[in-house]
Amino acid sequence: MSLMSTLQAQPPSRAEVLRGGLRPERDCYDVHYYDLSLNVDIDNKSIAGVCVIHFKALKNFQSMQIDLFANMEIDAMRLNDEEVSFSRDFDAVFILSKKTIPAGSYGKLIVNYHGKPIEAKNAPWDGGFVWKKDSAGKPWVGVACQGTGASLWWPCKDQQSDEPDSMRVACTVPNGLRFVSNGKETAVVPLPDGKSTYEWKVSYPINNYNVTLNIGDYVHWHDVHLCADNDSLDLDYYVLRENFDKAKSHFEQVKPMLSCYETYLGKYPFQRDGYALVETAYLGMEHQGAIAYGNKYKTGYSGMDRSGQKLSFDYIIIHETGHEWWGNSVTSADIADMWIHESFCTYSEAIYVECMHGYDTAMTYVNALKNTVVNSKPMIGTYGLNREGHYDMYVKGMLFLNTLRHVVNNDELWWPMIKNMSDTTFKYRITNYDEVVSFFNEKTGQNLSPIFDQYVRNAGLPVLEYSIKKSKKKMCLKYRWNTNVAQFNMPVEISSDKKRTRLFPTSEWQNIQLTGQPEFDDQHFYYSRKKIE
Repeated sequence: MSLMSTLQAQPPSRAEVLRGGLRPERDCYDVHYYDLSLNVDIDNKSIAGVCVIHFKALKNFQSMQIDLFANMEIDAMRLNDEEVSFSRDFDAVFILSKKTIPAGSYGKLIVNYHGKPIEAKNAPWDGGFVWKKDSAGKPWVGVACQGTGASLWWPCKDQQSDEPDSMRVACTVPNGLRFVSNGKETAVVPLPDGKSTYEWKVSYPINNYNVTLNIGDYVHWHDVHLCADNDSLDLDYYVLRENFDKAKSHFEQVKPMLSCYETYLGKYPFQRDGYALVETAYLGMEHQGAIAYGNKYKTGYSGMDRSGQKLSFDYIIIHETGHEWWGNSVTSADIADMWIHESFCTYSEAIYVECMHGYDTAMTYVNALKNTVVNSKPMIGTYGLNREGHYDMYVKGMLFLNTLRHVVNNDELWWPMIKNMSDTTFKYRITNYDEVVSFFNEKTGQNLSPIFDQYVRNAGLPVLEYSIKKSKKKMCLKYRWNTNVAQFNMPVEISSDKKRTRLFPTSEWQNIQLTGQPEFDDQHFYYSRKKIE
């Protein structure tokens, strides 16, 4: 958190511009398929691979950019079956074609590479490989790269605005270990050298950072979830052999969770590929169709009940599964808009709680971590520089969306709107701040832009300034908004003598006569108050 705050204040570096921006060498082509084949040398903590990048030229070009961290070596590169020259600039790789690639044509770039990918010191909060061993001493390997970039371990166009339509991932590992990735396992090929190659295929668009690698002595079992339309969803679980019994019991919460999300967010978006949990040596990550699970079969967050309500669900399962809708299906074009992923996903936790335990419990859940929000930096980041916004995008984002729900004040409108967003309008879509705000404005028929601007683009909360003056048997409540955004006019609610009243403050002073002391509703509306004497 402190690191990101520091980065926001720094001027952009050449490396950030290359990593985060859509420069001419990037926006000249669109990736539609990745074919990644790997061989992992566990003892030496190294990998060797071939990535075939299938693309369509969007304009005429001779130079194109892909990304691969500078510590990884490129052995050979062929473009449309011709060897090509390339140069490096930080982690960006520029390929120079011998002839112009015409707009509208399809091409293929083959990259042979090897190296020792960076090792994560504290996954998933920093990116890199995780080289561990299970209790029996067998290798247990994984990777987490959100934010840092998928190009730390495989060559790709490492920018969120360009997802492939589908993907293949194959990996060769020693016998006695299993490789698990995204999508469906389509083949296991035994090799004569005591190894086997596992092949996985993804049949949907996928974020680069969601592509995953898991190697371990995994035990697998399969189950089926019956959807509301009577379609069946494959459930696959991959856990360490030692944890099979506890996992079988612990993962029973998956089916009711999926039913809740289906009700509120729509059908699981990656139906053909199925849903999977894969045990990892780090806490968790939303890898599409192969969710990294490392909460050690505890309830809450690493055993901590942060809501204070003794709720029995596993936070990692609930949160990371929410990302299948928010982040994996609905995806921001730039990491600056990661608040779309994290705010809506964290709000999905509240949706799950309301589905399972009711509205009042959900409202308590939403407000439980309010004191952890610091409101020091905006939730939105800096476009074109691979800089995401402040960590507040999680809890503050949930509080903001809960506030927005009560601003709309019509659940018969709110819930179909949220479901339409995740299940129809933005499903499998790359989107951004402006599109999301326009969607809410259109669906509600209200101008919510000033509210979004205040909560997302500005660090501080809106401040309700007020004063109370007693006059005989009545009280005069005087109030106005003090905000960073012009035309901010978000309603709030108060109670007085058991009567609930909705106020519509603006930047101008208003007043209302009350018969009793006002109580401000800060459970359903998240804002700051300042009493003016």
